[in-house]
Amino acid sequence: MLRISQGLETPQLITSGNAARKSCQIDRALLEPEHPQHQHWMGQALQLAAAAGATGDVPVGAIVVDGQGRAIAQAENRKQRDGDPTGHAEILALQRAGRSRQNWHLNDCVLYVTLEPCPMCAGAIINARLGLLVFGAIDPKAGAICSVLNLPASAASNHRLPVIGGVLGQDCQQQLQVWFQQKRPDRFYTQPSENI
Repeated sequence: MLRISQGLETPQLITSGNAARKSCQIDRALLEPEHPQHQHWMGQALQLAAAAGATGDVPVGAIVVDGQGRAIAQAENRKQRDGDPTGHAEILALQRAGRSRQNWHLNDCVLYVTLEPCPMCAGAIINARLGLLVFGAIDPKAGAICSVLNLPASAASNHRLPVIGGVLGQDCQQQLQVWFQQKRPDRFYTQPSENI
């Protein structure tokens, strides 16, 4: 298992998952960590995260993009606003994507999220059969993709998805750090987790 404790300096392919299989529905060009689409959509996810932070939720944003490069769903954290422990940006974006397609299989979709998903979100990502996960900042406290756990590569996973991490990672990390310094100075950590 890849163990990352400090963050990613540049975007990198963390795992190619099932991308080599003929059944993979993701454009192989998207497996390039520096693909321009990744920075574009992560920038959009950062804007969603800022909206969440402005309302008191931890600033995390997520966007689901289909195989034609169109955003089909987006969400930001809403745990505090909705009083919902499952109100993570990833969960909400996956739910909306499934409803928009009337299908829970998201094999040809990419999920962009500003923070490495937690165990709950990683489980939903696996169950959605997501085509590709792209995240920004590492979560050294609760990350379940590569830093603390690696659920997609675990024996419990029935879907091996490709993962790219560190896209606009420093911007994503800085956004979280600034928010925690301002909103929760007594509980600020160098790299906070959305589960705090």
